Amino acid sequence: MIYDAAIVGAGPAGLFAAYELVKNAGGGLSVVVLDKGYMARQRHCPLAKVGKCVCVPCHVTHGVGGAGLFSSGIINLRPDIGGDLHELIGSWSVAMDIINYVDDVFVKFGAPVDRVFEPSGPTFSDYQRSLAKVGAQLVPIRQRHIGTDGSIRVIENFTSYLMEAGVRFMVGTAVEHVSKDGGLFRLKTRRGDVEARTVLMAPGRAGAEWFRDEARRIGVELNPNPLDVGVRVEVPKYVMDPLTDLYMDPKVIMYTRSHDDKVRTFCVNPGGFVVMENYDDRTVGVNGETYLDRKSSNTNFALLTSIRLTDPLEDTIEYGKSIARLATKLGGGRPIIQRLGDLEDGRRSTWDRIRRSIVEPTLKFVTPGDIGMALPHRVVDNLLEFLNKVDNVVPGLASKYTLLYAPEIKYYSMRAVVNKLMETTVEGIFAAGDGAGLSRGINVAAATGVIAAWGILVKLGKDINNELFNKIKQ
Repeated sequence: MIYDAAIVGAGPAGLFAAYELVKNAGGGLSVVVLDKGYMARQRHCPLAKVGKCVCVPCHVTHGVGGAGLFSSGIINLRPDIGGDLHELIGSWSVAMDIINYVDDVFVKFGAPVDRVFEPSGPTFSDYQRSLAKVGAQLVPIRQRHIGTDGSIRVIENFTSYLMEAGVRFMVGTAVEHVSKDGGLFRLKTRRGDVEARTVLMAPGRAGAEWFRDEARRIGVELNPNPLDVGVRVEVPKYVMDPLTDLYMDPKVIMYTRSHDDKVRTFCVNPGGFVVMENYDDRTVGVNGETYLDRKSSNTNFALLTSIRLTDPLEDTIEYGKSIARLATKLGGGRPIIQRLGDLEDGRRSTWDRIRRSIVEPTLKFVTPGDIGMALPHRVVDNLLEFLNKVDNVVPGLASKYTLLYAPEIKYYSMRAVVNKLMETTVEGIFAAGDGAGLSRGINVAAATGVIAAWGILVKLGKDINNELFNKIKQ
């Protein structure tokens, strides 16, 4: 069978692209979605509830719902958080409309309507001013919280809708290569070749390396992208409550005095849990989850510094992998945990020291050690400066008992060069999402999937009766 569209990756970009294709085509369009992982419910790891999830990579970072399935399920309703959608399409107002459209679709498939947070009022302004005094910015964002448990239900509803609409899912199927054969594209898998008239490459964050290699092989033009490297911070919930009571996932950004590098908070989980991630290259990392029906006494968040490389080494993926390999070796195949006070004193943590802390780690499958031996000195400098300065506004954040887990690395592929409808420099091949370097979060990944679907429909000669599409086309 020859498909009209083959989508590589079933994360937010791939799912929203499939949705938009079947919604606008009105039937008669053949769509296949391929993913290395499995269906959302099959990916669930019961050991994650007790901090011992050691799932194989295809369950944690691959599969329907994408790597974000096991995050806190927070949808940031701004086009410049989680990417730069407004820059991609050249309009803030249209980008905002598309983000709101993405939110509506999530609600359609079961996202909670009563879990919306929007910071405002004098208390929020007070915190903005206080953080500005220490050189940090508190970004106002409207957010919808789905939760890790809620995300699984939403993605299952989403998938059921697509399958009933005729979309075929090929899970447990890794696409090895994409090639052009005459007027068709051929996707090579171990289950046999798949032929399609158009291809959307949306492999997600875990597929960034694959996308980079395939893009180079088939001639898709790429530009370097930055890399986010850091730690996951865990503190008593009451330390972060003043900020998370304003909105659930507060975004604090600072450009450090020491190196003028960007440091930011990411994926804040009030009452959440730190979890381990395994990757295809046998490295490990950490992430965070929060649930609607289960809470811990801690709050965790990623603290990341952005690294941009230039000539002669522009490949941030390989640089990030080298950091992950070193950290994994130092941790004996487990993430490293360290008290902030031990890091500042230049000594490794031990289980005895961690047991004397006021913070009980929610992830136990870790190795006490020295994060300063795993992360670059410049990164550690940036993280320490952020924690100590913001502690003036959020007391207790820089306590010696604060727990740090490493590594937390967000891989973004070399950025695909695309037009306004996400078509790459190879005609008929479209790109979307984090794995293609076009987003850094669920919201913008989904939005790029929507826009790529419009591009595919145009390429297939289909009419699109959509006001948002008409605005982009103008």
